[in-house]
Amino acid sequence: MHIGSIVARVGLITVLVVIGGFKFTGAEAHAVQRFVTHSPFFAWMDGAFGIQGTSNVFGVYEIITGLLIAARLFSARLSALGSAMAIIIFVGTLSFLITTPDPFTPGGPGQFLLKDITLLGASIWTLGEAMSAADQSETAANHP
Repeated sequence: MHIGSIVARVGLITVLVVIGGFKFTGAEAHAVQRFVTHSPFFAWMDGAFGIQGTSNVFGVYEIITGLLIAARLFSARLSALGSAMAIIIFVGTLSFLITTPDPFTPGGPGQFLLKDITLLGASIWTLGEAMSAADQSETAANHP
């Protein structure tokens, strides 16, 4: 495995677990609120769970996602599931560039969200790699 692929996977896992953990703080919940309230996909969550509850749901999802990707050490299929979940996360966060007012004004959220393009790419790569490994493992198991 190339060093770049290791760094991409570990970086993706780290971002998901650490930022997922931050979602349980009031400051991060407040930061999430400006995105959620303008999103046609997530605005309902504020009414259902409150802003801290919504942030907590995101945090749990992100941490589970990171742990599933890390499961690649022993299960390519679990890692593929986590990678698919990560794709959902980053497509969702990138949608905020469209739904949040003035994303590219100075101090706006656009700069913060642009990194998610790279994280989406890493998620797509880890999904493909894990699915390929799972297919190879299944083929080897069926043809001893």
